[in-house]
Order: sequence, then structure tokens, then C-alpha cells
Amino acid sequence: MAEAGAQVVMVCRDRNRGEAARDAIKSQSKNESVDLIVADLSIMASIRNLAAQFGAKYPRLNILINNAAVFLNSKKLTSEGFEQMFATNYLGPFLLTRLLIPSLEVAKPSRIINVTAPSTTKPNLADLQGERKFSALNAFGASKAADLLFTYALARRLEGRGITVNAYHPGIMKTDLNRNAPAPVRLISGLMNLFAGATPDRASEGLSQLATSDAFAGTNGHLVHDGKPTTAPFIENKDLQEALWKVSCNLLGLEEAVY
Repeated sequence: MAEAGAQVVMVCRDRNRGEAARDAIKSQSKNESVDLIVADLSIMASIRNLAAQFGAKYPRLNILINNAAVFLNSKKLTSEGFEQMFATNYLGPFLLTRLLIPSLEVAKPSRIINVTAPSTTKPNLADLQGERKFSALNAFGASKAADLLFTYALARRLEGRGITVNAYHPGIMKTDLNRNAPAPVRLISGLMNLFAGATPDRASEGLSQLATSDAFAGTNGHLVHDGKPTTAPFIENKDLQEALWKVSCNLLGLEEAVY
């Protein structure tokens, strides 16, 4: 997207690594309009500060891509008391998106994209933090399914307001996301990465297309994979979508209505 001339604002939690990535993108794209805001997407206070920084510097936001993800093999709580995977993979992007809606409305038509996967792990709304029973694989799967549920619910709420909301599944990627997974999972994912995994550059082509192509101007409330909307888990389960929305708003102290 930087190569296409877009003004890009990156969000990274590690300043040194973020600056290195920003400088590499500037060099490779020949585009100096690449900015960095340091924030931890697992910490809600950091996200609120991020949104304030963005709003103070930029008058509008055309495209929001939520792409943060983490896998941990054991339960870990953030400093605010949220389970780490739930906070990073789902709740943080939920909050950031809600806070940036005004900036997206200024730029309409605009797009929101949640990078996720077609997870069929149904979130347990009575135990979202794994306080009663915790399984790392289930917690991760539920967080990715929550991204889907969030996508559908927000797409309905923004229908007709000039903002589209879609999920994007990049497929199998060469990534070390599963480095903390149990040994069998690491073995299987390693083999899949080796023989079928796409490079980040290749995987990002479809994401960039979804973000910018006129072909997706009217696409809303879908999971997109391989250049087209695809069958997605829970897309017809509006009760679950709405229940998760309500719980998430309660956790964050947000109104359920989107203004």
C-alpha cells in the first residue's frame, strides 16, 4: 500500500522493531509518508491513547486494518486483568475500531478489515476469560471466531453509513505465530508453512486488494479469502453476534449504539 502511494500509519508495540519496519517500508516503497504510533493492542488504556494520538494528527481514516494476533501456550493476564489472547486478538481491535469510527466516517466511503480465520470455536460468553476452564487452543480459536462475530455485527450497524466491514483470511502463511504452541501443533504448522505457506508479501496481496479495489466497494459483512467472499462460520447466528457485542461493550464501558 505504501508502494501505491498511500499514507500509511503503522501501529507497533515495540518502538525499535516498529522503527526498523517503518524505515524498511520507506526505503523499499520510496514513500516517505509512513508513520509509526507505538501502542500495545492488548492494553485498553494504550489503545485509547493511540486513538487520541491518531485523531490529533490525522483528520480522516480511509482504511483500518486490524491485524494483531498472539498465541500463548498458557494463560496470561494483561495488567488490566484480561486474558492475553482474548485482549490482543479480539477485544483490543474491537475497542480501537469503535474509537476510530468518527475518523472513518469523515473519510467515507471507507473500509474496516479484520484479519482472522474461519474458526469454528464458539466463544463461551459465560467464560470469555477462561476463568473456569482454560485451553490455549480453544482460547485462540474463540478469539478468531470473535473477530468474525464482531465483523458481522458491526457491518449491520454501519450499513448505509459509507463504511464497509469485512474479515480477511490470508490462508496458510509462513509465520512464527505458533512458536509457543504445543509440540504437535508446532510440528504440523511447521510442515504446512514449509510446503503450503505463503510469504507475507504474497498473503498481503489479497489484503491490499480488499482494502483498495473497486471490486470490493460494495462488499460488506463477509469473510473474504482467495479474492472472493467465502462460506464463514457463525454468519447466520445473529443471536451470538449480538450477545458478544453486548458483553464486549460492557467490558469496555462502551454504549452498544455506534455513533
